[in-house]
Amino acid sequence: MSSINTNNGAMVALQTLRSINRDLTATQSAISTGKDINTAKDNSAIWAISKVMESDVAGFEAVQDSLAVGESTVAVASAGAEQIVETLKEMKALSVAGQSETADFAKIDADMQEKIAQITAITEGSQFNGVNLLKADIDGNASTSLTVVSSLDRVGSGAPTVTTIDVATADFTTNLDASTITPITDSVTAATAFSDIESFLIVAIDGAAALGASAQRISDQGEFMSKLSDAVTSGIGSLVDADMEAASAKLQALQTQQQLGVQSLSIANQAPQTILSLFR
Repeated sequence: MSSINTNNGAMVALQTLRSINRDLTATQSAISTGKDINTAKDNSAIWAISKVMESDVAGFEAVQDSLAVGESTVAVASAGAEQIVETLKEMKALSVAGQSETADFAKIDADMQEKIAQITAITEGSQFNGVNLLKADIDGNASTSLTVVSSLDRVGSGAPTVTTIDVATADFTTNLDASTITPITDSVTAATAFSDIESFLIVAIDGAAALGASAQRISDQGEFMSKLSDAVTSGIGSLVDADMEAASAKLQALQTQQQLGVQSLSIANQAPQTILSLFR
């Protein structure tokens, strides 16, 4: 039955054209923004996941900054501890030389005092951003360890927890007071100084080794966080980013469908005019 009041063909063509236009708008938005899912209405579940992970990536960046500062702080202290070890080795050699009856004890002791002063200067100067891991009080606030934020750990839907790496002070101010080394005035005091230096050398080596191990751990964690951040960012991209090749092909197809839809609607709109021929 033909009717001039109801044009079923035009209604079908119009609905089809509207659907094509919606898809075309969505495809053009994906191409312009680079994202298939740009707002919550595009896919609320995936959008929510992506936003949670984006917040974690922002947290990872802050963690990497903390690790970088921590690594530098420990590296400075480690370098200072290693230099103290070298200075103590030189002092040990002087104390050995001083155990000869023919040694110039005054000159040896003068060298020793200079090296003692050097150890003190290294201990005081091995700080980064006001934190010195060679001293008993590392920051002037009675702290005995450096806390470095190392990770954000998320389990299930709960809030992430912050994990840290704690680096204890080597405490050379207490355990390595070079000013207590016996002054060398003869071969006997040289032997005593040798024993003092040997004890301090063990303390310095142990402290340098501990700081070196902590520095390596922080460095490894920093590298891991960088890779983790990249991996999570890539995962977010796979969830929400548009496939530009597919979007380009879809755009061309939809543009063709749109032209055909307009033509189809035009044909359908002309159908009532054919009814006039029935009255001629």
